[in-house]
Amino acid sequence: MSDPVDEWAMQVAEAELGKLLPRRWAHTRGVAGRAAEASRILGRDAGLLVAAAALHDVGYAPRLAVTGFHPLDGARFLRDEHGADERLVRLVANHSFALLEAEERGLKDELATEFPLLGDPLLVDALVYCDMTTTPDGGRTTAEERVAEILGRYGDDSVVGRFIRRAAPEIFAAVGRVEAKLATQPRWG
Repeated sequence: MSDPVDEWAMQVAEAELGKLLPRRWAHTRGVAGRAAEASRILGRDAGLLVAAAALHDVGYAPRLAVTGFHPLDGARFLRDEHGADERLVRLVANHSFALLEAEERGLKDELATEFPLLGDPLLVDALVYCDMTTTPDGGRTTAEERVAEILGRYGDDSVVGRFIRRAAPEIFAAVGRVEAKLATQPRWG
């Protein structure tokens, strides 16, 4: 990655996740790699996708976990400690249908008020695609396998389990839209 914002995003993510949460860091690197590949469908927002992918899980860092809801904690960190671009912060806050999980946690109004959804469906879908087609160890997977893995890890009756079951149809639809768009775009150019 040669874009300065992309480099900054990876440095911040590695500083917060690299040593303390190596598996989360592996996932983050995989998601950022997927974003670099998928960025060809976004034009001027390509770098924004890569930066958001690099930072989407930064809120898991123990020192940042104020609410315990990583999208909100990560977005606040990026806004308050780094003065990050508003669109980047809003993507991190709302990645992978976080608003549905926020509702499960009683944080929906807080998230929606502080970090409204972006009005760019392709960019939002692209981040979902990158996150939901990457394993916890950074490998490639299908969205269906990823949802099943999350359910297996957290359990059906957990907050995350309830959220991911509700979000699954939206996740599959977003991934499908991005895969269709990628299929129509040349790989290079």
